[in-house]
Amino acid sequence: MSVLIIGGAGGIGSACANQFCAEGHDVIAVSRSTVSGLADEVQQQHYNGEESGIAELCQRWVAQSRQFRHIVIATGVLHDNTFAPEKRLEDLTDTAMQRVFAINTQLPLLWLKHLIPLLSGKKPVTVAVLSARVGSIGDNRLGGWYSYRMSKAALNMGLQCAAVELARRAKQCKLIAFHPGTTDTNLSKPFQANVPAEKLFTPAFVAKRLASMMHAAEADGQLSYLDWDGKPIPW
Repeated sequence: MSVLIIGGAGGIGSACANQFCAEGHDVIAVSRSTVSGLADEVQQQHYNGEESGIAELCQRWVAQSRQFRHIVIATGVLHDNTFAPEKRLEDLTDTAMQRVFAINTQLPLLWLKHLIPLLSGKKPVTVAVLSARVGSIGDNRLGGWYSYRMSKAALNMGLQCAAVELARRAKQCKLIAFHPGTTDTNLSKPFQANVPAEKLFTPAFVAKRLASMMHAAEADGQLSYLDWDGKPIPW
């Protein structure tokens, strides 16, 4: 069984690669550069971060007759050294919003676009994309984090559109928008101070939960918006 991890350099992506590898699967982890900390058995493949690189890799896998049972898209950004989550409207900048949307919303959907030939076979394939509870409109009672919240809400809408389309074009494909909870990665580091110890998860714990969820998933033509415990999140 082959497993594809997109975003293998991130904390959750690398943990997923190691989890599926430990289960005995053939794992490909995609990132922009070589990642340390991955199991030796994980095949690392690289791309330029652009749509052209996505297309090139997907075309290669099609030519190789690759069949993926599980695909995890684990790309995402909340902050970097030039911007932080916005607390008020005055904090919004065009540059930060464009970057957050490009990585959190556009990139996963561009991957789905080029993966279609690998999703439309006769064998089941489960695709999990890292979303977030803060992308829920119905669950938003605190406000703030404008760009991140908006990008994840937009991602969820894009995935819902994809689920409707793939129900026709890839009947054996199951889509999951996955909320990992607060995970001890670089993305959450600046915001961990007030998180109870029992609510701060290790990447390995999250990867194990996600793998179990993906193994149990069945194609139903629907997008499932689920948290780390397998519970549905309101849209």
